[in-house]
Amino acid sequence: MSADHSGTTTRAARPLAWLPIRPEEIEDLPGGLEYAYWNGEPDFPTDPARVVFYAAPYMKGDEVCTRPLPLMPNLRVLQALTAGVENLLPAVSSLPSGAKLCNARGLHDASTAELALTLTLAALRDIPGFVRAQDAGEWRHGFRPALADRSVLIVGYGSIGSAIEDRLVPFECARVARVARSARTTARGRVHPVSALPGLLPEADVVILATPLTEETRGLVDAGFLARMKDGALLVNVARGAVVQTGALLAELESGRLRAALDVTDPEPLPPGHPLWSAPGVLVTPHVGGPSSAYFSRAKALLRDQLARFVLDEPLRNVVVAVD
Repeated sequence: MSADHSGTTTRAARPLAWLPIRPEEIEDLPGGLEYAYWNGEPDFPTDPARVVFYAAPYMKGDEVCTRPLPLMPNLRVLQALTAGVENLLPAVSSLPSGAKLCNARGLHDASTAELALTLTLAALRDIPGFVRAQDAGEWRHGFRPALADRSVLIVGYGSIGSAIEDRLVPFECARVARVARSARTTARGRVHPVSALPGLLPEADVVILATPLTEETRGLVDAGFLARMKDGALLVNVARGAVVQTGALLAELESGRLRAALDVTDPEPLPPGHPLWSAPGVLVTPHVGGPSSAYFSRAKALLRDQLARFVLDEPLRNVVVAVD
């Protein structure tokens, strides 16, 4: 309690959290904080200077997400609702000392893994071709490749990569190989380092990219990477568009040697008339790995848990950067 200049006793304002999901829709939010809903609207719901916990809007663009940050001198937590935070990293240097940037590792595992499997099956079984045939009223019978008995290579074996393998298990793949930044052993077997890619790529019928975008992975899939893939292999990208060098991929697609199923592209959004739209053997979806009905329940659970940890001064999950 404090007194204003008129002598009237006032109650000190509680610390504030901004959430991109309406607080009344999230059960069991911890006490001790005041909550406000902001999902990128032009007007702010409250004074940003009071915000200590800010969950950035999902799928609203970099400029929208970072717009209030210069007005948040008391911010302690910047919570992303994406696994990748490359869009927020440039703003970290302007955050107050002691603030933490947290990603949403685990939030999109189920949805993105589902799409990776969907793209793989759709591309192998030529579902786009069947849809075009249906539009034309044509019955195009014939054999198509199956996922069964195929060798799959997952590049980026974090939580999403592991979830992809979970969904591959019932499909009787001949082999699933795993690659991550560093070698390790999991319950399912060996995870190879990135340096092992030259020996693994020629054996894979399907290469699924699920790696985060970092300075090490930007442009990882270049002409040399693609040249090592076997003839007729399928590249599936549910990572980030910039992991793949678009020009190199286009050259392989236009030659007919490789096929691709891409949920992410570089550039993104893919502009009208871009050659990827019409390249042979490519299936493009508009970065929809995360946004599905699975998102909301998992986003609410993540926010509820992270806010409880914040209020109780317990270690936060998924801290990517802590500002000195």
